[in-house]
Amino acid sequence: MLFHTSSSASSSFVENASLVAGIGNWASSHSLVRLGPRPARILPDESRSHNKREAGGSKDKVTPFLRKILGLNWLLMAVMLALAIFGVIAIYSATYMREDPVAAEFWRKQANWVAVGFFAFIIVSLIDYRWVRWGALPTYLAGLGFLILTRFMGHKVYGARSWLSIAGVNFQPAQLAVIAGIMVLSLFLSQFRQMHPMLRLTLCGAIVGAPCLLILMQPDLGECIIWGPVLMALLFVGGIPVRYLICIVLIVIAFIPIAINFGLKPYQQERITAFINPDIDRQGSAWAINQSLIAIGSGGWSGKGFKAPNTQIELGFLPATAVHNDYIFSAIGEQWGFVGGMFLLGAFGLLLLTCLFVAFCAGDQFGLLLVVGITTLIFTHIFQNMGMTISVLPITGVPLPLISYSGSFILMIMFGLGIVNSVWVHRRGDLR
Repeated sequence: MLFHTSSSASSSFVENASLVAGIGNWASSHSLVRLGPRPARILPDESRSHNKREAGGSKDKVTPFLRKILGLNWLLMAVMLALAIFGVIAIYSATYMREDPVAAEFWRKQANWVAVGFFAFIIVSLIDYRWVRWGALPTYLAGLGFLILTRFMGHKVYGARSWLSIAGVNFQPAQLAVIAGIMVLSLFLSQFRQMHPMLRLTLCGAIVGAPCLLILMQPDLGECIIWGPVLMALLFVGGIPVRYLICIVLIVIAFIPIAINFGLKPYQQERITAFINPDIDRQGSAWAINQSLIAIGSGGWSGKGFKAPNTQIELGFLPATAVHNDYIFSAIGEQWGFVGGMFLLGAFGLLLLTCLFVAFCAGDQFGLLLVVGITTLIFTHIFQNMGMTISVLPITGVPLPLISYSGSFILMIMFGLGIVNSVWVHRRGDLR
């Protein structure tokens, strides 16, 4: 009896303990009873931002300025610098033997201009190219003002009053005007795309016509011709129908004979005659072009060598006043030969292809037009300069970009390439 009672009590105790344990487990699973402090609750937005900070922590350490530096088009900059340095070497090789102390310092002055131009290139590259919207018109008006001053205060070089001296610095306002013209045309064509094509053509003609008229009055036909391909490229990319462009080309072709017979100076007509028939006056108007062909041909496959003696340059057959600028490619062909000329052409080709790739990647129509205009400007100078030295084109007195001795010109070219690089750096619009 006693044993039976204790067994019942023990069984009842076990059942009660199991019931208490079950209630405790249920309460714990339903968050009714918590042991220890309650953990902090993480909201979904906070979780996402926390993960983003962890994932992008390294990016936050890179400042926008450093991202712009890292985002530069290094290929464009490397090719530009390589061409500019080679230009300094070519100028030195073409002038080191000159007794004139001023000419012997041309290469050193060119090196200084390259340094200034490279600094301008970096500054312009890091600034958003959209600043051109505000600076295009003032720059264009300044270019027109300098061209007007040149008409009255400029000094003549090779028969053209095209150089202006301000504070001891000589420069050609025509080179500033063409860069400013590209800026204004790009702005106009990108902002007024819905305007009637004929009205757009008329206004573009007025924008180009004003500086071209002032340049023709100098007269500097070579710099004026540069405007033609630049304008046509911008009109094509700017959306002008092709039929209008074909009409413009046909009108220009029909106008050429009239311009040659009635619009050119006697010395300009002589240059065209020498181009058509180089044998007609070998000792006169055709002297320079014939000596240029002899110099390039005598270079052969690999050239006579750097600072080689008894060259056409040293003997004075090439024009001493122009061998370091207009005829620099003749000097390169004689000293570096066919191989050197092909390497130079390849470098220019790489530069132009890089610019076209930047145009393809431009973030807006304005940037595209800027790059196309500057690329066409460089290509036209290359084609005209090399063409006249190998008798493919008449002599026009146009310098070779980044190679010829011309302080203001190399500064303008590097400034333009800085705009191209800025279009590349700011193509996504997140680094403005």
